[in-house]
Amino acid sequence: MTPADETDNAIVDPTLAADDDGEALAAFPDGVAPNGDPIRIVVEARAHGWRVDHYLCRLFPNFSRAAWQRTIEEHVKLNNTPTKPGRRLRVNDILYVRLPDEPEPTIQPENIPLEILFEDESIVAINKPWGLIVHPGRGNPNGTLASALQFHFDTLSDTAGRFRPGIVHRLDKDTSGVLVVAKNNQTHDRLTKQFEERSVEKEYRALVWGVPHYDSDWIETHMRVHSKAREKMQVCRPDELSRHASTFYEIVERFNGFAHMKLNPKTGRTHQLRVHMQHLGHPILADKVYGGRGVFLLSDVDSSVLPETEADHPLIHRQALHAHRLTIAHPVTGRRTTFEAPLPPDFVNALEALRGAAARP
Repeated sequence: MTPADETDNAIVDPTLAADDDGEALAAFPDGVAPNGDPIRIVVEARAHGWRVDHYLCRLFPNFSRAAWQRTIEEHVKLNNTPTKPGRRLRVNDILYVRLPDEPEPTIQPENIPLEILFEDESIVAINKPWGLIVHPGRGNPNGTLASALQFHFDTLSDTAGRFRPGIVHRLDKDTSGVLVVAKNNQTHDRLTKQFEERSVEKEYRALVWGVPHYDSDWIETHMRVHSKAREKMQVCRPDELSRHASTFYEIVERFNGFAHMKLNPKTGRTHQLRVHMQHLGHPILADKVYGGRGVFLLSDVDSSVLPETEADHPLIHRQALHAHRLTIAHPVTGRRTTFEAPLPPDFVNALEALRGAAARP
């Protein structure tokens, strides 16, 4: 390839997606340049520090990470030189990309029940249950929200690729609550812009160990992938691999050794709220990744119940985190619109146990 050949019919400046706590997923064409030349991609600021294979998986969700790892050394160049899957990207790097030969299979529709909070001709708001993965990934090809959407709706946006039909933002598998879905590409693009501009208002509810010192405050940190456990995130000093993360918190209720929290993330980093509460010294109940134990028991709150006895039982056995409200500008009318997902039964059970223990003398 010559530099002249590489720039012809190029696709430039994609917008990178972010992860679970609510930031928009990317808009990126699914295909190659019209004449078959490599696709030219300029790495933007948000992708600084990402691995080449991770980045390309985000931009082209129809191909697995394994497919990219097989392809990169032969068919991807970084700044006009061969590269490797684990190479870290910098702002304004230029990638020249040929797609893997075979796309991953398309998502199969599955009749998975959905709780619809709101629906019109352009959007759907869904109350995602905990335990439901948003879209397919390694080891989870079926039983996802994406498969359920394919079954229940005739038209969905395909802006973010075939593995993310209609999906504008995400929640962790074991986080419940509001998700908004786009029925067409114009709606998807307008919603994506709102997430990118931070004009979407997000309110989560959480139950945490301990009671924060202040009734309300900001948590401002930088975050990056954990240095030892790649599936985790960690708070860190600002560096070339870190990203700013901002959360406003407010105590809703205080209990003896616990608190009911309202959390408003202003950024949408992977696991942001879970990491921020751990950083504050008040991890979310039953968060096995950031709290050390994946279950909250009756004996944790009621001293009259002995652990490991018949009277003891789990109150909640997934992180006690719920996306309670989401406010957007409606992509057609422009009117501010709020969707609210009621607190789920396991969250309510844990909350009622805390209230009951607080009421006892």
